[in-house]
Amino acid sequence: MKNKVDMVNGPLLKNIIRFSVPVILTGILQLLFNACDMVVVGSYAGSNALAAVGSTTSLTNLFVNTFMGLSIGANVITAYSLGAKEEKRTEKIVHTAVTISVLCGVLLAIIGVIGCEWCLEAMGSPEEVLHLSVLYMRIYFLGLPAMMLYNFCAAILRAQGKTIQPLIFLSIAGVVNVVLNLLLVVKFQMSVAGVAIGTIASQVVSAILIVMYLMKVDGPCRLKLKKLGIDKNVLGNIFRIGIPAGINSMVFSFANIQIQSAINMFGASAMAGSTAAASLEGFVYTSMNAIHQAAINFTGQNVGAAKEERVPKILKTCILCVSAVGIVLGAFVYGFGEDLLSLYTDSGEDIRYGMIRLKLVVIPYLVCGQMEVILGVIRGLGYSIMPTIVSLIGACGLRILWIATIFKMMPSLEMLFITYPISWLITTVAHFICYTIVTKKG
Repeated sequence: MKNKVDMVNGPLLKNIIRFSVPVILTGILQLLFNACDMVVVGSYAGSNALAAVGSTTSLTNLFVNTFMGLSIGANVITAYSLGAKEEKRTEKIVHTAVTISVLCGVLLAIIGVIGCEWCLEAMGSPEEVLHLSVLYMRIYFLGLPAMMLYNFCAAILRAQGKTIQPLIFLSIAGVVNVVLNLLLVVKFQMSVAGVAIGTIASQVVSAILIVMYLMKVDGPCRLKLKKLGIDKNVLGNIFRIGIPAGINSMVFSFANIQIQSAINMFGASAMAGSTAAASLEGFVYTSMNAIHQAAINFTGQNVGAAKEERVPKILKTCILCVSAVGIVLGAFVYGFGEDLLSLYTDSGEDIRYGMIRLKLVVIPYLVCGQMEVILGVIRGLGYSIMPTIVSLIGACGLRILWIATIFKMMPSLEMLFITYPISWLITTVAHFICYTIVTKKG
């Protein structure tokens, strides 16, 4: 449990792989449990219940990711402080981050419970799934304080190079989730409410486990409850990086809400098929996102240790890794797409819609991974506003403009989903230009 990856010494490829593999496994495991949610609710509660759960994803991401950006800020400054061996500052960062995670979680829970019905109606959720979606979201949002606490603590562990521990904690929590799903949905016929209860129970378990671990770990990252509080200087640095990252995620989520609203126009079957396909996409994305996390943390620690000359090598190595992951997993998911989609639904119409999404989103997914790696390196260098502006214009703005113009003229799912790879490619090029400017400036 004490093993950690050395980010400032040794071969980069080997250490990046050592860092990333547990993160990939953690993400895949988490998605497997989430997929179990979908499979159970789709198999035992019907297509409407599956559509109801899936149609809330973009909306919950809008709320959650806005605040989750702050965990990126905590991640970056923790990595930088550890690289610089500033133990007292690291201690302040840990306790400030844990405190604001709980506060943000409580605020999010209140906002979500009160505002979810209005938001779902504004998205045009069909009447037959609206009441199920509202019920699911209100229960789900009650678990957000635990979710936020876990994610901030996990960011602290990643900054240390510790990625195995979250895998262990989520494995335990995931088992709790699956058992409760089977019990509440299959045995007690609680439909979406059973899935939501299982989810928040697993979040509470994972939060308790990771907090207990941080309370026992040696070094400056040890959590002491009596020292919880907010250091204004640390908070300012977290906000400097985290708020632009949160705005970036928020606007991405807003753009995806526009896409989900457009999907809703095609009916419950298209919603169910897209939901199942999006769940499969998640396995590819979360694997590539692990390399994004490596890019942030390796860059942050090396900058903190005054080893900026390693940053270009970090970027090249991460690009190589994320491209390999995107190509292999993208080909696998699309190649076995119909079989995989059939795990979620037995409706041929649902599967047909799901394959449309997989073809246009999963195959070119490596471009999204490259975009995120470059973004991660820029954030690791301490820049957050510039990449946020690029993402807002290059990805989010383009998607919204596409829906309002081209999709409106030619309303089909193909014309809707093609906006993903187009926006990724444009934003990747723009981020690389930003990286070149930042490194020459430095």
